[in-house]
Amino acid sequence: MSMNRNKVELHGHLGNDPEIKITESGRKLARLSVATNESFLNSKGEKITDTQWHTVVAWGKYADFSQGLKKGSEVQVEGKLQYGQYTDKDGIKRNTSEILVSSLSTPDKPSPLSP
Repeated sequence: MSMNRNKVELHGHLGNDPEIKITESGRKLARLSVATNESFLNSKGEKITDTQWHTVVAWGKYADFSQGLKKGSEVQVEGKLQYGQYTDKDGIKRNTSEILVSSLSTPDKPSPLSP
């Protein structure tokens, strides 16, 4: 019997500096915008690069770790995909998707051991 898993792995670059917040309960939260690129040749033989943007959420030690990162930093992210929904100020329901970090590192800095 196979076990289903919700696992995401990304290798990309930050699109902006991490957004760090402290919750009312005192927990540290970081939001990261990570870009991943995929290149291919179109029918004319031209190289096309497709960029996808991912919202990454880091808590605790991973939020602390992300404070040293800047726009353009190369990152490796492991986590799980989670979906949410909210109603905006105009009463329209919006869907969200985020990657909740279980491991965050850079080429020269290993990941903290636990969140």
